[in-house]
Amino acid sequence: MERGFCVKNNNEKKSCGKKMKVIILTLAVTVGICAAVLGTGISGGEKNVKFDEVSEKKMPADITNEVIPEYREFERALACMIDDDVYVIVTRGEKPSSGFHVSVDKIKIEEKDDKSNLIVYALFEDPDKETPISQIVTYPLCVVKTDLNDLPDTIELRIQY
Repeated sequence: MERGFCVKNNNEKKSCGKKMKVIILTLAVTVGICAAVLGTGISGGEKNVKFDEVSEKKMPADITNEVIPEYREFERALACMIDDDVYVIVTRGEKPSSGFHVSVDKIKIEEKDDKSNLIVYALFEDPDKETPISQIVTYPLCVVKTDLNDLPDTIELRIQY
């Protein structure tokens, strides 16, 4: 197996196998870090989106009267803009009893090829088997107000239990 060589002067070669490997490894790591930093800056990468949960009393009428009735039977995440504010709504669909909950854990937005994709991480909780529940049809959902200025091109729901 041939070892790497460092040139000491034009006519003399000096073996420096371990030293050369460390330099090459350091260079590779440095290039990798630079590429990751520059790549994230150029393509956009993922950024956290700030949000606050909206109580039922403070929900805009457009959400309670139009959006929720149309989408409450589906398990999905959607966004809407009302008065220059972007809201994200996560619905769980129809459930056979009380005790089902949904909350938004975090939201990220990724920019790729001049398109924005909103990734909504939702926490789904099911009723505890030992807790008494009402046998009534429910439609668990969560509404949050974000710090976004525009609606995303696509939305992706990632469910956590």
